[in-house]
Amino acid sequence: MENNPALSNLNVRRLQPNESSLMGLKQKALKGVLWSGAQIWGGRVVSLIIFVILSRLLTPEAFGLVAMASVSISLIQTLQDQGFGDAIIQRKDLEQEHLDTAFWTNLLTGGLFALVGFGCAKFIAGFFHQPQLAPIVRWLSLVFILGGLSSTQQAILRRRLAFKELAMRSIFAVITGGVVGLVLAFFGFGVWSLVAQNLVSGFVGVLVLWSVSHWRPSFHFSKKHFRHLFSFGCNITGINLLNFLNRRTDDLLIGYFLGPTMLGFYTVAYKLLVVMTEMLSSVTNTVAFPAFSRLQNDPERMRRAFYQVIHYTGLISFPAFIGVALVAPELIVTLFGPQWTLSIAVMRVLAFIGILHSIFYFHNSVVIAFGKPSWRLGNSLLNAVANVFAFALAVRWGIVAVAAAYVIRGYLLSPVELWMVHKLAMVKIKPYLKQFIAPLAGSLAMAIVIIGSKLLWTGALTVQLQLLGHMLLGCITYLFTVQLLDPTIRPQLLKLFRTSVVSESVD
Repeated sequence: MENNPALSNLNVRRLQPNESSLMGLKQKALKGVLWSGAQIWGGRVVSLIIFVILSRLLTPEAFGLVAMASVSISLIQTLQDQGFGDAIIQRKDLEQEHLDTAFWTNLLTGGLFALVGFGCAKFIAGFFHQPQLAPIVRWLSLVFILGGLSSTQQAILRRRLAFKELAMRSIFAVITGGVVGLVLAFFGFGVWSLVAQNLVSGFVGVLVLWSVSHWRPSFHFSKKHFRHLFSFGCNITGINLLNFLNRRTDDLLIGYFLGPTMLGFYTVAYKLLVVMTEMLSSVTNTVAFPAFSRLQNDPERMRRAFYQVIHYTGLISFPAFIGVALVAPELIVTLFGPQWTLSIAVMRVLAFIGILHSIFYFHNSVVIAFGKPSWRLGNSLLNAVANVFAFALAVRWGIVAVAAAYVIRGYLLSPVELWMVHKLAMVKIKPYLKQFIAPLAGSLAMAIVIIGSKLLWTGALTVQLQLLGHMLLGCITYLFTVQLLDPTIRPQLLKLFRTSVVSESVD
């Protein structure tokens, strides 16, 4: 292991925080935020542009069919990685045998699950009463093999905070897959353009990932190291399975009871929620987990870092999601066209769960970084049971009712999330909530201005000009209000930016 250069930056020794290492970690984390931002913002912006164009070329039914197939694929995917990726990132002592064992386990299970998906395709199509779904599921089952080839390499790069390489992989894969999907959609291939987009993106992602990563597996499997990874990862697998129930039960029930067209309308609104959440929170959260893992023996520093990241996230997520709820009619028509107006009400409702998701991203990072995946597992179980129950009751009243059930459940169970970070990192409720005073007040002022502009401009301007005007007025009002309430925010952000630029130039 000592002679393997690919392991030189994997932190295979026991990690003990000291002042110099923590300063280096801060610089790495700031640089990681920049490159993670490039990966997620760049990838998601390109993905959203492609999605918008495809929505004008394809029908809601096409999106609904792929959403139905992806429900089944996602269910099996939750079992594939077995939490080994997170175990590699979190583990203090990492050896070559851990990586070899994780890689071959993931590749083997990927191949087996591809066969399972292929064999169950007719059953899945019959469950949804959509015969055309069977070949879609068969082809999408290839993503299991692609996932087996990617999981360990991704974990290694994330552990090293090597987000530049991950950004290259993500953006190139999204662009290539998107171009293929657009070309096929333009020539009338319908739902198969979405299938091809997914497969090409996954395949190109594997090629780029292996080209930027220096680690290569050896033909070795260790039962002892498998147990090391599985003891941590089995909880992550349980969490992923429960998260599937949390995030995809609505798709399952809408597809089963309401059909692919209504699922297509719901999917468009939910897609925007996911893109916004990932763009606003995943940037820092992708870096936060490995960074928090290294600070797990220094709770005071972790607590300060935690307050800081949720403060910055709140500054962006509150106005973004509240703004989307306000301008949803203009946004949907401008981006997707008038044929998607049934998605407007869904988007307005889901925007309020987006605020909660963006903040709670970091709760999960703290829980896992402290080595308590079983706590997160229990919380995921609670949320999964509540979601299944709420969605089952709401689906008879349509897609807006399902979205409302999702939001209500999220806020009712939010105190559990707060309790976990309080117990582990001694996060106090009062300073925690204080982080959101300025963003909430600024967002309320923004809302008043946008509602006023809606009353004045409706019918007087085109939809596109109304959207632009609402956004400009809302941003100016929000920034002015936040600066007025907390004059320290601007110098803090400037300092963070300067530190990020310095860490990038030093590297």
